[in-house]
Amino acid sequence: MHPAMGGQITRNTFYDSLNGPFPTTSHRCHHKPKRCLPIQPCGSLSSFPLLFHPSTKGSQIVMDMSQRTVKRQASFCNAITFSNRPIAVYEQVRLKITKKQCCWSGALRLGFSIKDPSRINPDTLPKYACPDLVSQSGFWAKALPEELCNEGNVISFWVDKKGRVFYRINDSSPMLFFSGVHVSEPLWALIDIYGLTRGVQLLDSEMVPLECLRPRSLAASHRASSADPRLSISLCDLSLQQQQQQQQQETHLEEEDDEEEEEERLQPLNSASSCHVPQNSQNSQQCSLLPGHLDNDLHFHSVHGVHVTGLDKHTVARLDHRGDERTLVFTSRPIGCSETLFVKVKAGGVAHPGCLSYGVTSCDPATLRPSDLPSNPESLVDRKEFWAVCRVGVPLHSGDILGFVLNAEGEVTMSHNGLSAGMQLCVDNSRPLWMFYGLHGTVTQLRILGTTPGSPFSSHAESPTFPPCSWSDECTICYENVVDTVLYACGHMCLCYTCGLKLKKMANACCPICRRTIKDIIKTYRST
Repeated sequence: MHPAMGGQITRNTFYDSLNGPFPTTSHRCHHKPKRCLPIQPCGSLSSFPLLFHPSTKGSQIVMDMSQRTVKRQASFCNAITFSNRPIAVYEQVRLKITKKQCCWSGALRLGFSIKDPSRINPDTLPKYACPDLVSQSGFWAKALPEELCNEGNVISFWVDKKGRVFYRINDSSPMLFFSGVHVSEPLWALIDIYGLTRGVQLLDSEMVPLECLRPRSLAASHRASSADPRLSISLCDLSLQQQQQQQQQETHLEEEDDEEEEEERLQPLNSASSCHVPQNSQNSQQCSLLPGHLDNDLHFHSVHGVHVTGLDKHTVARLDHRGDERTLVFTSRPIGCSETLFVKVKAGGVAHPGCLSYGVTSCDPATLRPSDLPSNPESLVDRKEFWAVCRVGVPLHSGDILGFVLNAEGEVTMSHNGLSAGMQLCVDNSRPLWMFYGLHGTVTQLRILGTTPGSPFSSHAESPTFPPCSWSDECTICYENVVDTVLYACGHMCLCYTCGLKLKKMANACCPICRRTIKDIIKTYRST
């Protein structure tokens, strides 16, 4: 996301590595708690403009002199930012997306923090808001769907008095984002300029319009051509009269809450997006450019969606099911660096071509349950592990062969019937990555034909090509013994024989250099 780079909302844990422990509960009053407003400064309105925090920011963030515009100068991460002051309840944080970089996955992560950014050492900020930062107490954030993060869009988000976070795109209706935020303490906005989103501009904040405070008002806002400007209060030019108006709005909201709880009916925006599929595309000829020899040790994992079944270890088929189909399948082991995986598609008919989603994840499928696997693969980017999801952008027919390769730079490249489709994803390949697929449309079966360390576009198997290794006399695991072992089949020399034996016995053992599966280890002897 992105890479659908992944994250999740994590409730408060007991210890925060940045600022120490804090109380897990708080009491605002003893009488009629529903009538109480959050304590200062969350419940008060500030006359100071909302800006980005000038010093507490990720290492890749570049900020202009006005502290309103930030951009990520490189990579896809290390771009966490905060607001310069606490955010009031029902105050909209408004962001305009100024730059989008299409080679990544995943997009903005938005949320709040009870930790004062001025007391956070910028060097301690993690790469990702999700899952790294939200796994600590006092931080809440979630990934915004990629399709909403286009250049020029204005994204507003806010928290209500019950700790529920809502967002809206431009003038659309508000959507429930997540909940569980502590509003009894000051809250700073948390914005991670992640993945596809390269730059954002912070606009003047506004209080939530009255018609957006209650779900029952959403129908009226749909019918209205534009919001009543009298209901939007600018914090940059706030008067006593406007403060009284806001207080009246909050009181009105409290009275409605006594009658019934309708805000729970707000549903999150469906993040499923269908990519454009060219029409009238003719079927390609059966690919004859497969390498002469394919390894067949890679197969499908036993954990898969509930609406798919395994015909054999290399072939899966979609069950006859109507509705939201859960058809995710995974490879049995992580994909190796520069290892090409070939799959063959079987579809129901020529008139209605099929579609295939695919991606990579750091999540070991063995840790998942079939009930964990959704019908929409894009929703997986909200999990704590790394997930990157894409869809094949051409119509698929029976007999089509697709090749996928992940190179050392983290680029996932695809071929279709021997023709290069170019780079599809840029991912974080600093850890083992499994490939996964989702069967859609008329695609009924998917078969793994095999793997090869060569290019997916060549007519014959090639010698493995791996990134240059920094050769050393020290074992890369223990850093004590001398390197005296060759790994088969990749050929890398980076371990001592003792560590090689231990590594080979581990599940999913792979080379520390290229992550190709270790089939055997060979001890070497020097002539001197």
